Amino acid sequence: MNRLVRVVVLCLALLAGVNIFAQETNRTISGTITNSETGQPLSGASVSVKGSRAGTSTNEAGVFQLQVDATAKKLLVSYAGFDPQETDIGTRVQFDFQLKSSSRQLEDVIVTGYSTQNKRFIAGSIVSVNADELRNIPAASVNQLLQGKAAGVQVTANSGVPGGGITFRVRGNNSINAAVDPLYIVDGVIISNQELFQTGLGSQKQSNPIADLNPADIQNIQILKDANATAIYGSLGANGVVIITTRRGKLNSDGKISLNVSHGWSDAPKKFELVSGPENGLLINEARINTAIDQGIDPATIVLPYNPDTLKTYDRIKDLFRVANTSNYELSAQGGSEKSTYYASVGFLRQEGIVRPSNFERFSARLNYDNYVNSRVKVGTSLNLSRTYRNVSVNDNSPTGVINSAIFPRSFLPIFNADGTYARYGSFDNHIALINNLDNNAVGWRMIGNAFAEISILKELKFRTSYSIDYNSLYENNYANTLISAGIASNGSAASNETKNTVFVADQVLTYIKTFNRKHSVNALVGNSINNVLLQNTNATGTGFPTNSIKAISAAANKAGSSSQEKTRLVSFFGKASYTYDNKYTLDASLRADASSRFGVDNRWGYFPSGGITWRASQEKFVQDLGFFDDLKFRASAGLSGTQTGIGAYAPLGLWASGANYLDLPGTAPTQLANPSLGWETTRQYDLGAEFTILKNRLSFTVDYYNKYTYDLLLQVPVPSRSGFTELTQNYGAIRNKGVELTVHSTNINTEDFRWTTDFNISWNKNKIERLPSDITLGASGRNISIMRQGYAINSFQLYRQLYVDPQTGNAVYEDVNKDGIITSADRQIVGNANPRYTGGLTNTLSYKSFDLNFFFYFSQGNKIMNMQNFFLVHGGTQSNIGFLPIQLERWQKPGDVTDIPRLTTFAGSPTVNGGASNNYGGNVASLSSRYLEDASFIRLRNISLGYNVPAAVSRTLHLSSLRAYVQVSNLFTISDYSGLDPEVSSQGGNQNTAGYDWATVPQPRTFLVGLNLSF
Repeated sequence: MNRLVRVVVLCLALLAGVNIFAQETNRTISGTITNSETGQPLSGASVSVKGSRAGTSTNEAGVFQLQVDATAKKLLVSYAGFDPQETDIGTRVQFDFQLKSSSRQLEDVIVTGYSTQNKRFIAGSIVSVNADELRNIPAASVNQLLQGKAAGVQVTANSGVPGGGITFRVRGNNSINAAVDPLYIVDGVIISNQELFQTGLGSQKQSNPIADLNPADIQNIQILKDANATAIYGSLGANGVVIITTRRGKLNSDGKISLNVSHGWSDAPKKFELVSGPENGLLINEARINTAIDQGIDPATIVLPYNPDTLKTYDRIKDLFRVANTSNYELSAQGGSEKSTYYASVGFLRQEGIVRPSNFERFSARLNYDNYVNSRVKVGTSLNLSRTYRNVSVNDNSPTGVINSAIFPRSFLPIFNADGTYARYGSFDNHIALINNLDNNAVGWRMIGNAFAEISILKELKFRTSYSIDYNSLYENNYANTLISAGIASNGSAASNETKNTVFVADQVLTYIKTFNRKHSVNALVGNSINNVLLQNTNATGTGFPTNSIKAISAAANKAGSSSQEKTRLVSFFGKASYTYDNKYTLDASLRADASSRFGVDNRWGYFPSGGITWRASQEKFVQDLGFFDDLKFRASAGLSGTQTGIGAYAPLGLWASGANYLDLPGTAPTQLANPSLGWETTRQYDLGAEFTILKNRLSFTVDYYNKYTYDLLLQVPVPSRSGFTELTQNYGAIRNKGVELTVHSTNINTEDFRWTTDFNISWNKNKIERLPSDITLGASGRNISIMRQGYAINSFQLYRQLYVDPQTGNAVYEDVNKDGIITSADRQIVGNANPRYTGGLTNTLSYKSFDLNFFFYFSQGNKIMNMQNFFLVHGGTQSNIGFLPIQLERWQKPGDVTDIPRLTTFAGSPTVNGGASNNYGGNVASLSSRYLEDASFIRLRNISLGYNVPAAVSRTLHLSSLRAYVQVSNLFTISDYSGLDPEVSSQGGNQNTAGYDWATVPQPRTFLVGLNLSF
């Protein structure tokens, strides 16, 4: 026992000695941390001892103090958006750090709506895409670059027409009548989505709201997806928000001039195919024979119209397609002095379409300038000016369009008449006549700019005032001469439209950011915004021209004109606050109140709150003790956002119109019922998310679940006819979108010479109409193929389900839904929809010494597409003067044949369910068969690029700071079961509820491109 007591006493003495020694060797170190570019102190910068839990953060003056012991060897300093620094402690007690901005770390600071916030503490679902991730993708518009790069974001090019429309959806389709495109914001300027095109060439969406921007000017893009992130934009944010930040100069940096030159060649990976002339004649004869049999006529008594052996084949397809050239030139300069920064650029893009005669040109210029007037005041401006030119001649799916005029006529019909003039057949123009004579041109001018001032009232209190404008003008000149059908009857026809859309926004924002006692951080703001929109249109038309060389409307024999104007206003007040405790727990809340002139006086104001919570579990000791997670964060959010676009500027008002004349007396008549209760379409969204990294930050995951419910839809609701009207704009209906998103980033190999990273994302979304007053039908060519029905998804297809082709009779057999023994319109059913079950992208980036390789796959699965080429050209002989696709050769010909292509016949009878003679192409049933609806799932090698960075020593001998050469191939191959040219098209994209049609649509081009980047 005595021995044990002596041991305990000795141990206590030793411990006391160690403690006394430690107290003697502990010391306090201090220092400052500043921005190397501006000299400004960095408040909240992290300071820690490597291998220890000892740490602190800087105060408002950028000053820190920290107690260290004798074991402390290295001091680590870090701050979001800057390169971290590490230094030896030794015997020093004073440290001064100047941190440099890091493009790699800039993604840690996220633009979250009128302010910025550290990514670690954000409760919302936000995707950040850096410009370096997009540089390897050749695309004319910024939003195309985002395809497959962000989970929950679906981007589809409606066609391969250069400068054409883009479908961009964030977490599904929210609405039926109101707008579904996201809100675009460029350097604080709200971008209008207003479609200005008046030229009607089919049902495609003709323009892209941000095609006027040069992608080379982009620094980074933030996509705000959930309500917590978008509610601060209130009635503008229900469809998601895309915040684009362009490049700016840096203080105290040398001037840098960069030049990018590239040239590409594009072709169609797949082209239209038609049967030969003899095959066409054979099919027509067979249809004539089968029709006679169906009508009880002896086929031996009929005269067949063609001798296939004597028919020639005229290839119209070769006249359509070409190897298209793309040229791109970009020149920029950036730099900064002690108090000001600048970025200036000019660019020119010329892109030919792979189908003649379409092309697109864009000239753009940008100036970003910031000036620090003094230590408290900063002023700046961003200005983008662009001029675009479009030949919209092939962006069509009309019978008189270029593509239809090439694929519809029978292949044995000659292209030219005997006298050398253009041959025309039925309602179809001569395709070469259209290519040579179509004159549909559009010239656009756009100015996007803002001016701002920031005043630091206190170090933690800042006021920002900003005034911005988006001015968009489009001038269309169309002339149809007497060589094409649109101008023959009228002896020449011309139309001129000038449409202007001006958006003016004034924002005033007061921001407060402060950290108390190193553990309490507050980020708050209040603000006001006024949004004015003016839409103007002037048009003139003329017919009867003396000659085809005179196109001015002033020379027309008959002239007419009109003009219109719309004004809308949105007034908003908003506030947002975020509180973070101990770098672990964050609470977010925001509220926005909007008043819109688009709504009735009884319901003009809308209120959009949101809230969120974040838990950085990786800061908890019990998680750190696991030794598994490098970072772990959980977040949850809920909130409301609204929609006010997509309806008329005067939707709630009772309108009258002139033109109701009686005899020679002018008159007016009511044209719209008033609805003073018309109000906001509102989206309620919940989001649960988790983010974590493991394996020393080599592998990171982001997972989100969301449930988005849109109610009080802005719909045209039927009203009793005794009112004198058929419909009234009301708030009725609901749509739900819910889904899961997954993003994975991995650093597979990271050595001095070789680096390989992989990025993968996938998104599942389910769309469902929860409430609707009645079915809404619409679709291509007036056949009501698309339907919106309660309980089903938007963009559903309503068709007769073809079960099989009877091997004995050759007639199609359809499902008898109501079991009444006959096939009627009651047997049409929803057989699929155009919405993919999931979409995603896979990107691999490899670099070895001076070489870099990047390849990117995009995929979409589960969506359906209505093949309108098959609809019209696998017609079984019922269409006059229309040819056939080769698939028609696989039709049923004799008993025992097994195929899904019915026999050729033009006979129309009453459809039955037994495969009888009436169940064929002749009736409406066959033309609305589910056989034309195909699976449009695909995986595409969207882009592959190989670059070489010339060694610095060689660049210096050329008086350059850097030189890079690269080659790229886009859309190299696509894997899909779709029988058409391209599964990624939407010929009816002008209507958000008729996605999934392929009708005479230009496919996505395959492009080979070479380029050179240099700077000096």
